[in-house]
Amino acid sequence: MALTFANKITVCRIVAVPFLIATVLYYTPQNDYLRLVALGIFLFAVISDAVDGYVARHYRQRTKAGAVLDPVADKLLLISAFICLYKVGAAIGGGVHFPIWLVVGVISRDVVLLSGAAIIRLFHGDFEVEPTIWGKAATFFQIAAVLGILLRLPWVSAVWLPMIILTAISGVDYIRKGIKIINNGASA
Repeated sequence: MALTFANKITVCRIVAVPFLIATVLYYTPQNDYLRLVALGIFLFAVISDAVDGYVARHYRQRTKAGAVLDPVADKLLLISAFICLYKVGAAIGGGVHFPIWLVVGVISRDVVLLSGAAIIRLFHGDFEVEPTIWGKAATFFQIAAVLGILLRLPWVSAVWLPMIILTAISGVDYIRKGIKIINNGASA
């Protein structure tokens, strides 16, 4: 079965992740253009996520592959961005950088969610958990935090507390839904 247009957009997002990683990790103050390239790649990935979702819904291109690839692409993008921007530190962010507790919190939730999804898929087969308002809000703040660092916004740290709170709430909410799936064997 060929990939749908929406799936191709998702694959492009996954392919963009190594380029984001490279531009951030090779950043030096002498090569500030790499920060702007990283910003462009990140914006491309964020916009393409919205576009592939729209295409999948509007043109009835929702597929099992897309149900797996889309969240994987999202997690790869954000986890990579948080790890790389933490590693490069204050140099790329103009003196502002992610604290370790923030990076660990974001990554921990995503690792738990991806592991739980893999376990549920292994034992129960296909399942569908729709994104929640908590998950969407957490993702919004995570994207805002990455953009804030890449744009060198001095006030970006103001989004960290709401971001980590929403990340934790959404993690607990998704875990609750996962437990419901395991107990009932049905979609949450």
